[in-house]
Amino acid sequence: MIEFAMPALGSDMDEGTLNEWLVKPGDTVTRGQVVAVVETTKAAVEVECWHDGTVEELLVPVGQTVSVSTPLARLLESVEAAPQSATTEHAAEPAAARPAAEPAAARPVAEPAAARPVAEPAHRRWVSPAARRLAASLGVDLDGITGSGPQGAVTIADVEHAAAQVSEPSPQPAAEQRGVAMRRSIAAAMGRSKREIPHYYLSDEIMLDTALRWLTERNAACSVTERVLPAALYIKAVGIAARRFDDLNGFWVDDEFRAAGGVHVGVAISLRGGGLVAPALHDVPDKKLDALMTDLADLVARARAGTLRSSEMSDPTITVTNLGDRSVDSVYGIIYPPQVALVGFGKQAQRVCAVDGGIRIATTMHATLAADHRASDGHRGAMFLAAINEILQHPEQLEK
Repeated sequence: MIEFAMPALGSDMDEGTLNEWLVKPGDTVTRGQVVAVVETTKAAVEVECWHDGTVEELLVPVGQTVSVSTPLARLLESVEAAPQSATTEHAAEPAAARPAAEPAAARPVAEPAAARPVAEPAHRRWVSPAARRLAASLGVDLDGITGSGPQGAVTIADVEHAAAQVSEPSPQPAAEQRGVAMRRSIAAAMGRSKREIPHYYLSDEIMLDTALRWLTERNAACSVTERVLPAALYIKAVGIAARRFDDLNGFWVDDEFRAAGGVHVGVAISLRGGGLVAPALHDVPDKKLDALMTDLADLVARARAGTLRSSEMSDPTITVTNLGDRSVDSVYGIIYPPQVALVGFGKQAQRVCAVDGGIRIATTMHATLAADHRASDGHRGAMFLAAINEILQHPEQLEK
């Protein structure tokens, strides 16, 4: 018997609302299958099941808000489900066909489940949490809105468009209401991080002329939809370096460091209504550059529409924040617990540099590292940043 519980979809999540069940009692589920949709303060998240088995009972009805780790459903593992299935088939045989010596205990296995009331799955439309709150504050009926987000999800823009066709409400109270819950969640997570994690910070200036020249030549031979942004280069460089320095790629749990099995880079994404999320791009070092760019664009779109998967919210092993597009020279981030490192990238800018004994104008970028002193020290952190720098000097290797 396995209890499937409300997952922690990020360090800033304490509770979630069950928005939709995608399975029912008796259904067979496999590892990685999406079985429910949970609403947090930041997004409607597709929750995956990480066990093979059969759904025995749904414990939480649609619409209920429960704390992290609260059991949502009970599963029978495959080895448990098989005898029950055999008994059910046997029970369907005519009485005359059954052996007279059949044990009495063999028949009533399925009876308790049949007698026990089970919460049937109910379908609710996918609506981002911010959009749901905005619709409630503006008195907009969600049933009359056609969603424009991924998989038909209703977004903030959809609600605002519907509201504008009915009246002209003042957006300020709604905007304030949307932001309060998210700001509280972010504040709680970052406050915990600064209290518990002994941060240290390092910075390195990376010359980008070689990488940008190579990227320009590469993109010139591609269609617009196949072009790769510099951000994809940065993320893959971080992923490759993190694989080499496993003490910066993992988690601090129960007063000890646990190295991650893979490299799943969390990407800090600003949301249109304010706030941010940092879902994961999985197995970054193993992705080809064009596939990584496709996954990055999809992740950003779904994050801003409020439709992410639980593995994307709970799996990041190291996080990247890129504020270069906001003309920031450097960003010194706060680590997302239980991770132990965060890499920041500032803007690309032409600067005066000393190169090979001479002085010239070069395009450079400041890369920063915030790391947990319990898991690593400045020497390792400096080597990690140097590895990112070195990787970006050979961009053609990132194509693989």
